[in-house]
Amino acid sequence: MFDDLYEGRDESALLAAIEQAAREEAQAGARKLAAIAELVDLTVEEDDERGLWAFDPWRNAACHVGAALTMSQHRASAQMCIATALRYRLPKVAALYVRGRLSARLISEITWRTRLVTDQVIAVVDAALAAKTETWGPLSDEKLVKEINAEIERYDPDAVRRTKEVLKKRDIHIGAHDDPTDVTSMWGLLLPPDAAAYRTRIARLVKGLCDSDPRSMGERRSDAMGAIGRGEDHLPCRCGSPKCATRGPVKSNVVIHVIADQAAVDSAQQLVASEGKSESDSHAKDSGVALLPGAQVLPVAVLAETIRGGATIKPLWQPGPDPEPHYQPSAKLAAFVRARDMFCRFPGCDVPADRCDVDHVVPYPYGPTHASNLHCKCRTHHLMKTFWGGPDGWRDRQLPDGTVIWTTPSGQAYTTTPGSRLFFPAWNTTTAELPPMTQPPPDFDKIDQMPKRQRTRAADRAARIKAEREDNAAQRALELQAQRPQPPPDCGDDPPPF
Repeated sequence: MFDDLYEGRDESALLAAIEQAAREEAQAGARKLAAIAELVDLTVEEDDERGLWAFDPWRNAACHVGAALTMSQHRASAQMCIATALRYRLPKVAALYVRGRLSARLISEITWRTRLVTDQVIAVVDAALAAKTETWGPLSDEKLVKEINAEIERYDPDAVRRTKEVLKKRDIHIGAHDDPTDVTSMWGLLLPPDAAAYRTRIARLVKGLCDSDPRSMGERRSDAMGAIGRGEDHLPCRCGSPKCATRGPVKSNVVIHVIADQAAVDSAQQLVASEGKSESDSHAKDSGVALLPGAQVLPVAVLAETIRGGATIKPLWQPGPDPEPHYQPSAKLAAFVRARDMFCRFPGCDVPADRCDVDHVVPYPYGPTHASNLHCKCRTHHLMKTFWGGPDGWRDRQLPDGTVIWTTPSGQAYTTTPGSRLFFPAWNTTTAELPPMTQPPPDFDKIDQMPKRQRTRAADRAARIKAEREDNAAQRALELQAQRPQPPPDCGDDPPPF
């Protein structure tokens, strides 16, 4: 069907179809955001007493949007910010979007760049942007930002998101979308003293290796960085000599759990045992799958490196039919649940299981501490189920195979399956069928246990905008001062030296 959609059309007709589809795509995006804005208007009230809850009405709405769009609540919240900006602050720009005249990329930039504009002038900025956006055409990201900022500068200079000083740009990034599977990129900015400390530490670790280590200097520095991350105080040498002082594995106080099937473990052990063998000999059969937290694939060759470095191989414990006799699951039960789920079990949530809580579906002691009544929830969705759950709120139900069915307060149902099913389809995660369980009676006192915010989300946003505008004003004053002509230096009464 896909191949036949435009079969037989000439180049002109195909280009027209592309343009029409782009307009329809923009119109559909506008309708989606309009529905999101209406949902926010319906469910989020400024004077709601739950506005000081850590899980406030805005987050509850974000969970609804996230479940409907199969995305994380953070991305859903960003969609809500764009939607409400179009509805309440930028109606003229929104009207163009509804007609399919603006792209989602342009809408995203405009709503972000105008967040600091005051309510007193936002209508003027909205009209100015709406008048010009259609004439901009396809611009690079840099040119697009400059055009938007120029319009904002005209009416509210302190609202322009100015380049911050270098100190506020500091960040470290680990991993990029185009990384090969056997390595992970790392880049960022450090304070000079911290950078000097890393250089010194790396140099000391590399210096401890003997001359016979087979790695290049670049590989040594890369491995030294890994050793620092694991909290190790020296880098094991790979010279192979039993007399080398730095030979052999190092025990680290940092533990990283790798989930691997038996085929991956067997392949990695074969590589360790047969160094020097050709790749075709080592990979003549299924090499299996190994995963780091977050479902990042770990190549068998890298798994072999970790085993060679002293990694412990431990079979995953499989739970039996009997529940554990206490609220807190044992380490082995928690490890099974995290390995089975791999992520938070809320629809669209991508928080890795190692950063989630292991939650009872039916609260203990009404529901047992058993794998069939436990799954992973990130802290946000754990709070949602605990304080916004109940017969009229969010409900979850779990099947013995790990499938979780969520029901929203308005009755929509969403089903999630264990993440391990995607990567290890042969692994049977089905656990015991539990007898019927009774939900606990309503606990009205638990509301007092909800973590609280220092101020409402609206007040927090207003404070951030005020602080950033003040920073912008101070930076703009410095820029203007630097542009003024400077008086010549005062040479006193001394004659010139000629």
